[in-house]
Amino acid sequence: MDSKVTRDHLDCLRQSGLKNTRQRKAILDILSIGEQPYAAEDVYLALKQQHVDINLSTVYRSLETMCDKGVVRKVSVSGDNRMLYEMNVHSHQHYLVCVNCKKICPVGHCPLEAFEKAVARETQYTIMGHRLDIYGLCPDCQKESGK
Repeated sequence: MDSKVTRDHLDCLRQSGLKNTRQRKAILDILSIGEQPYAAEDVYLALKQQHVDINLSTVYRSLETMCDKGVVRKVSVSGDNRMLYEMNVHSHQHYLVCVNCKKICPVGHCPLEAFEKAVARETQYTIMGHRLDIYGLCPDCQKESGK
């Protein structure tokens, strides 16, 4: 793993007041290389493929602890009853979700910033945030279905 990524992980853990354990570092390594959020089970399987000695309950506990400290954040996607986890980059993220294979792809920008400001002006609300997930068929599923 890239030494900068490892150093960033150590800094994240240290700043949050968490001990730097081998398991936490390995979990952060998995979350940081992906472009989509992962279920705890997916993190566990990826760690097993890397021959990291860890059990599923440790993955769940570590993810929850790191969520509580703000290092990792939870993501829920409609239609998927699993909780997903990703690195907390302290900015919000929108996703494209395939309704067939459940693949999740991040949207590179926020298309709602101007809309959010307009709603705030119209309603006098102080907008605290928003959430947008877009559902459809990914290119691979379109090919399979002939669409």
